[in-house]
Amino acid sequence: MNKNLYLLFALIFCVCNAATAQTDSINWLDEVRLSDVKLKKFSTGQHIIELSDSLLQKNQPQLTDVLNFTTPIFFKENGRGMVSSPSFRGTTAAQTAVIWNGININSQLNGQVDFNTINTTGYNEISVRGGGGSVVYGTGAIGGSVHLNNSISFKNKNEHNLLLQYGSFNTIDTRYNFKLSKRKWSLNLALSRNSSDNDYDFPNGAENLNGEYFNNAVNIALGYRFNSKNILKIISEIYDGERHFSLIRPSENRTKYQDLTTRNLLEWNSKFSEFDQTLSLAFIGEEYKYFPNIDSQNFSFGSANNFIAKYDLDYKLNEEILFNAVLQNTYTEGEGSNLDDNERNIFSAALLGKHYLNDDFQYEAGIRKEITSNYKSPLLFSFGALYKITDFYSLKFNTSRNFRIPTYNDLYWASAGNPELNPETSLQAELGNQFSFNEFEAGLTLYYNDIRDMIRWLPGSDGVWRPGNEDEVHIYGMESYFNWNKKIAKKSLLMTNATYAYTFSRNTATGRQLIYVPYHKLTGNISFQYHRFKPFLQFIYNGSVYTRTDYSENLPGYLLGNIGLAYTPDRERKWELGARINNILNTDYQNVEDRWMPGINYNFYINLKF
Repeated sequence: MNKNLYLLFALIFCVCNAATAQTDSINWLDEVRLSDVKLKKFSTGQHIIELSDSLLQKNQPQLTDVLNFTTPIFFKENGRGMVSSPSFRGTTAAQTAVIWNGININSQLNGQVDFNTINTTGYNEISVRGGGGSVVYGTGAIGGSVHLNNSISFKNKNEHNLLLQYGSFNTIDTRYNFKLSKRKWSLNLALSRNSSDNDYDFPNGAENLNGEYFNNAVNIALGYRFNSKNILKIISEIYDGERHFSLIRPSENRTKYQDLTTRNLLEWNSKFSEFDQTLSLAFIGEEYKYFPNIDSQNFSFGSANNFIAKYDLDYKLNEEILFNAVLQNTYTEGEGSNLDDNERNIFSAALLGKHYLNDDFQYEAGIRKEITSNYKSPLLFSFGALYKITDFYSLKFNTSRNFRIPTYNDLYWASAGNPELNPETSLQAELGNQFSFNEFEAGLTLYYNDIRDMIRWLPGSDGVWRPGNEDEVHIYGMESYFNWNKKIAKKSLLMTNATYAYTFSRNTATGRQLIYVPYHKLTGNISFQYHRFKPFLQFIYNGSVYTRTDYSENLPGYLLGNIGLAYTPDRERKWELGARINNILNTDYQNVEDRWMPGINYNFYINLKF
């Protein structure tokens, strides 16, 4: 680790000692505490989708299933449960940042997150924010960001929740959550196991061969409140999974892939005078093994260990003006079968400010700069504003410069990595319209994004594929949403929400739409609670996508629908029975070429609270 890391630790140590010496009498209330407080503080001009517990429970535990039916993000899956890659606002999978309790967890090896390796069981809050966010969250936050948070509460609580689910293809889903808290400490524990034979039929009469998978996840969140000004949090997560990659043809070799991911965060929050400070130390480890033949013990592997030290200081000048400074050092070690062992150290500094000019107008601005010897880092900036024109209509604006750094594979792949790569950069702007009236809320956002120096792997004169800063992409489009919750009678509630996205994502050199980016995506969720019954309907329409850059091949659009019914037999609603029919139209569809998804299938569950 270079001297920047030691300087950061020294600075943090000095500031923390100064903070504990204060005797300010400000009290902290017992509200739920999240690590990613900037998501709401510094998203002026951008729309945030917050997913409720009821929406999370309607879907399978993988993050792909949760977001596919509730957000404008398009997912391409190599079959059910296989590798899942997002395209947010027409960008690539590596241009969507995944933020875990305020920490960017995009892979250091390939730059992206496989959304089928994220089990949602352990999170209290999942949110999605469209548009740039690199000033706050760093690399990859170009198309948008997905936020996974564990909350800490110091209210008296003792809760158990056990969900048992069984479905088609021998799919077993078990989730257990335990929450125990007092005024001084808090414990959240989540355990999950998900497995499936995944042997569904293809439309041509064949069967999904070698598609079985399983995964286990453990999430722990601990909090201790020393006094009214100091809170210590420990959040830890382990994900262990194995997938046998589905075959396109029965003659292919049967392969498998093992994932082991660990995420650990130690966080100290304290208050003094008009300052809030947070010290975070994180360790993110990722490791994979790929077996090209499951009957052999030979495998290739890759691993990366990420050590992060972060210091966050808020200063409230008055009721209208807030400043925030963030210092962060990230040290990464990586190795693998096809990677030259290497390390890199990145130091970053960001300054943010927000001004509530009056009750109707607020704006914010921020800058960020990274220092590293591995690539040339651009100066990043952001600006956002919100103007409440009337009681039911608000106008929003946001603009930013964002980036994505080259990955370990890009820089250090054996005999092919390119250490001269520049980061991908993005200049974007969006204009949002928000309408709200009683139980009704709707919004329409227009956006434009200019991405340069996109990294692309191409064959050289010697036939070896190497990465280079090749492409420029212009993206524009619109996103809209609609929410309506209506209490019809004393014990009846209607809840509806929908999203629609139009995306034009063009490679400027060819003038053509990027592959696997649909022009249209539509989602909808309707649920109704009548006494102890809760029926629901959800649907999704994905437009057609090109699978070749010359437009020679494409996949047609498709419409999917799911229906379900839940019933609570007891008056205290301590347990619930439910059933669900997925793909009720029995649609034959693919979102990756030659990778069929399942037709109509079923699952049943019992949810116990005690």
